[in-house]
Amino acid sequence: MNNISIFGTSSDAGKSTITFVIAKILQDLGYSVAPFKAQNVSNNSHVCDDGSEIAIAQYFQSEVLGVETSYHLNPILLKSGRGSSASLIVEGKVVSNKDVLEYYRDLDLLKPALKRCFDYLDAKYDCVVCEGAGSPVELNLMDKDLSNIFIATEYNTKIILVADIEKGGVFASIWGVYNLLPENLRKNVIGVIVNKFRGDLSLFDEGIRIIQEDFKIPVLGVLPYLPFNLGFEDSASLKNFVQHPRNKKLDIAVISYAHMSNYNDFEPLIADEEVFVEFVCSNISLEKFDLVILPGSKLVIKDLKWLKETGLFEQIQNYKKDICTICGGYEMMFNFLDDKYALENENPSKEQGFGLIDDIIVFEKEKVLEKKTYDLFGEKIDGFEIHHGMCEKYPLSFEKENFKGTFVHGIFDNNEFRTKYFKSIKSDYHGFDFQEYKKQTIDNFISTLKAKLDVEYILKNIS
Repeated sequence: MNNISIFGTSSDAGKSTITFVIAKILQDLGYSVAPFKAQNVSNNSHVCDDGSEIAIAQYFQSEVLGVETSYHLNPILLKSGRGSSASLIVEGKVVSNKDVLEYYRDLDLLKPALKRCFDYLDAKYDCVVCEGAGSPVELNLMDKDLSNIFIATEYNTKIILVADIEKGGVFASIWGVYNLLPENLRKNVIGVIVNKFRGDLSLFDEGIRIIQEDFKIPVLGVLPYLPFNLGFEDSASLKNFVQHPRNKKLDIAVISYAHMSNYNDFEPLIADEEVFVEFVCSNISLEKFDLVILPGSKLVIKDLKWLKETGLFEQIQNYKKDICTICGGYEMMFNFLDDKYALENENPSKEQGFGLIDDIIVFEKEKVLEKKTYDLFGEKIDGFEIHHGMCEKYPLSFEKENFKGTFVHGIFDNNEFRTKYFKSIKSDYHGFDFQEYKKQTIDNFISTLKAKLDVEYILKNIS
């Protein structure tokens, strides 16, 4: 069986979801399948079974498929760094901070890592479904495009285009991307999926005819727009979440600073019919909220300074109801934060925190990457740590009156902890099973889209 590349005709076309949908359909047909993305740019990451770090999208895809997680699924990850640089993570470990020009200059040095990881998966699975990045035909960058052009060329993958009709200009994007692809890749395109269609799908019958007869590109399916509040890859996908709490008990504010990370921590809250979540990115009053959460941050000191500049710092200091902080948000609660090695800032930097916890956070060069079951807040909680910040007195968590803070991500996935915590805030809160919700949501999503895809044609063209 041939491996597959999923190319978007634009950014945010739905490549991540189409990747796991196609992969799961093949898996259900009896093939062993793995997801892959050569290079990802995201502050949202997860610790794997092997203790490495990959982007959340590939981790989520692997969860859907039930395959083991390792750095092989996403060999290169770029996260926000100091100034114009990015934190470069290769094969699951931080290598260095590099600015864009330096990264592109050294690109060839990264290709062996990509090939090692792809070859490992290729030998182990019947099919590797490779998610592309952005558009594959940014003409000035095509020689530097690892996720699309390099992988598709190096491994002669079959290519499925994904076009976002909601953005408008769907015909131009399909025609343009297809015809701008190098000829050797164009011949590997098996068809296009038109994604995110709102309304009666029959209204696009003429569109299908135009693409197939005039463009000579097979249409593999027209997929309806379906809200999918799971696996948020980036801030663009986060903004697309849909929430209709039918039995609201709690209003929760998540402080949305510029470098917020791991907002997947809040998927259980967005899914909860008793909770309304608002991402707060300006100095609005927090008094209407029952709980304020300070999430993770890739650049903690910068986001802490932003809180002070906007006035949210003072509001949070004076907030009398419940506060929960995770990772970067937890670090902000200490007396001082010391970036003595300039890991996050252009120069060594020290900043005063909220002073709620009597200790100092020091950003150490060695990053903590841990995935396990923790004894936390009176519960056994499956989660993971991913941070440079260290402290002596409270290396895992701190709890006091109406405050809870921890380095551990994923705490709200735990039904027992979440229910107990929210009941302590609002006694009439009931709770729900997030894992069951997640399974049903994924199964229904895949089932709905599978019915709109020409699975037989796809299978014939990749076999």
